Amino acid sequence: MIIGVPKEIKNNECRVGLTPKSVSALSKNHKVYIEKDAGAAIGFSNQIYIDSGAEILDTASDIYDSSELIVKVKEPLPEENQFLSSKNVLFTYLHLAGNKENAKNLISTGVTGVAYETVTADDGSLPLLSPMSKIAGQISLVVGQYFLLKPNKGLGTLLGAIENVSAREVSVVGAGVAGTEAIKKGLSSGAHVNVLDISQNKLDELQHSFGTENISYILSNTDSISNAISKSDLVIGSVYVVGKEAPKVITKDMLKVMKPGSVLVDISIDQGGCVETSRPTTHDDPVFIEDGVVHYCVTNMPGAVPLTASLALNQATLPYIEKIADLGLSQALKEDLHLANGLNMADGIVKHDSVSAALNS
Repeated sequence: MIIGVPKEIKNNECRVGLTPKSVSALSKNHKVYIEKDAGAAIGFSNQIYIDSGAEILDTASDIYDSSELIVKVKEPLPEENQFLSSKNVLFTYLHLAGNKENAKNLISTGVTGVAYETVTADDGSLPLLSPMSKIAGQISLVVGQYFLLKPNKGLGTLLGAIENVSAREVSVVGAGVAGTEAIKKGLSSGAHVNVLDISQNKLDELQHSFGTENISYILSNTDSISNAISKSDLVIGSVYVVGKEAPKVITKDMLKVMKPGSVLVDISIDQGGCVETSRPTTHDDPVFIEDGVVHYCVTNMPGAVPLTASLALNQATLPYIEKIADLGLSQALKEDLHLANGLNMADGIVKHDSVSAALNS
């Protein structure tokens, strides 16, 4: 199979679909094209890719025209849709529910789209979403603390206790993969962490893992969320529903109870955001203030650590890429029902029930 990797063009997106190590594995049996300088920003030079068995092509158009399987990181932007057609299989994060207009334009190209974020595993987890969720969860505390600094529009606090000054509060709404990483980081910062989730079983599991010191476990509902965020300096929104737009669990009215200068990080923004007032931002311009609350809503948070993120992503995706390349997509989907759950669209039709419901809502 001919595999192509275009350079990512989203704002400050330096991740790359295939690392040189992945190219070395794939190029033994397949042709691999890499767009010129696709990995240069994270130290993967054109020569390194050539030495790994790839051929360098000059433009994105060349990549899409020459390749059957397109391996990316982020969903194609409108200017990339023009290159796609029914001859391509696109393997990437799609997040179709996060931008319905772009999703419909992408679907209309006829491309076959397999989304990392809806590929499943035997235990019900999402193995290709998980590594980026873990990174986003860790980053949420880093950026949250940064924007709590007074020169960065925040309240002006450190999260941990200092001598006789009490620790501050962090609330994590949604205790999935990203939320769990945020909890770990919050505890390691010395903050008191409020964990809110709709599943009592999940809260019980987390209590078994983290104990009861400096942490509260709260069944999530409108009242409990409002109470928790009213006391918090930093709120992490990390709610995810497979294939669907994130539910708005923090409403605009709830912002009125939050402290001016408190920070809200919406990890769910790729899926439309779990905060009613969220809107997509970029690494160039990551925050805005609404009702006195600093909102961080960057849609590609792991892009802040593109080398780490590319390495972690490739560890997860390479076995699936090899399967598609070796067997062809149709046979690969027949043999692997979890990979088949990643099929979001083909021939101009949405193939995933949850995605279809989200786009038609």
